[in-house]
Amino acid sequence: MSTIRSRGNKDTELALVQVLRRHRIAGWRRHQQMPGKPDFIFRKLRLAIFVDGCFWHGCPKHSGHVAKSGAYWRKKLTVNQLRDRMVTRTLRRTGWRVLRIWEHDLAAKRNPRLLQRIVRALGQ
Repeated sequence: MSTIRSRGNKDTELALVQVLRRHRIAGWRRHQQMPGKPDFIFRKLRLAIFVDGCFWHGCPKHSGHVAKSGAYWRKKLTVNQLRDRMVTRTLRRTGWRVLRIWEHDLAAKRNPRLLQRIVRALGQ
């Protein structure tokens, strides 16, 4: 577990950058100072996008991948999930829409479904 980085998800963010650019979706910004530090924002549309890593955010599809020292990691992931819900609630209360994308959604075979979710969120 020591090889798992505790900060940043650069690879997943760059994968979403490729999807956005490939489909000519413009108007997004990264690394903006906002509650929860969204990975991408569309300021004019008040849309915040988070790319959540399956391990660090407790993806239900991959929830069986907890280390042998399970109690520590279950607690850690539970705290991360509670924080994610609080950030989402905070942003929504201030008029932002929030789209959370799982790391596994960035796989090439899932791109059409992911693209639909993004386009739908941008159109609302």
